[in-house]
Amino acid sequence: MTKVLAIDIGGTKLSCGVVSEEGKLLDRAQTPTIGDGSADELYDALWNLTSSFGPFDQYEACGIGSAGPMRSGGALLSPLNIPAWRDFPLVERIERDTGLSTSAVGDVQALAVGEGWVGAAVGVPNFMAMVVSTGVGGGIVLDGRLLIGREGNAGHIGHVVVDTPGRELHGHVPGTLEAEASGLAIEAHTGQPAQKASDEVIAETARLVGQAAGSAINLLDLNLVVVAGGVALGFGDQFFELAQKEVDRICQLDFSKGAKIVPAGCGDEGPLIGAGGVGYRHIGQSVGGIS
Repeated sequence: MTKVLAIDIGGTKLSCGVVSEEGKLLDRAQTPTIGDGSADELYDALWNLTSSFGPFDQYEACGIGSAGPMRSGGALLSPLNIPAWRDFPLVERIERDTGLSTSAVGDVQALAVGEGWVGAAVGVPNFMAMVVSTGVGGGIVLDGRLLIGREGNAGHIGHVVVDTPGRELHGHVPGTLEAEASGLAIEAHTGQPAQKASDEVIAETARLVGQAAGSAINLLDLNLVVVAGGVALGFGDQFFELAQKEVDRICQLDFSKGAKIVPAGCGDEGPLIGAGGVGYRHIGQSVGGIS
């Protein structure tokens, strides 16, 4: 059986798993992200997790999905919510320690690969994946190709301005989607975690996410947006119904009418399945037709 190693880097947890060539997550484990450790201490925590999946000669490659931003096409990582890593050479470290050819993309770019491979966007050549969680991110597949961008940051919809002048959130331009609708923003602005959000907060979050999604649909000629993340999925059907109303309001052009915003299909396995897909793409193997 062909297998790849998959790694997901997030602000709250580090995950590692094994993904088959059919897009099945065969095994996984996770550990909390060390919030105040040094760069090497954080890598050591990741390596302690990753090393438990050896021996590494059983895998064809390693794929990584990481919070961004990044530089040099994913070679250097600087996740906003992981201050210890600034221009951290994670790909180089993983290749050195595992001996596996390794590729890294943004975490929501990886999610887009997974959703187009075995999730809610199977057979759809033009779509966007979003995560609305601690932060807000995006990944875009256009004409069957994952968009990477000049440095590796294409799809960063969390930093699109949706409100002016907008509210302040440390480290963000006021009025960006992440500053208004992320889990961090909700807690900062209401004093309560997103899990305790009122109907009013849910409705406003859905409106802003739908506004950003609808604008991307019009801009890129898409017909589908799939959304994952603890905030969006935790808000449930109410969130998606209201977000769809906003998409319908914005998407009035002939080519964008009828576009849908729906829950992601891979559930909590999506980040690792997507990272696995990144590994398969890296060695030239098809992942649902996404190149």
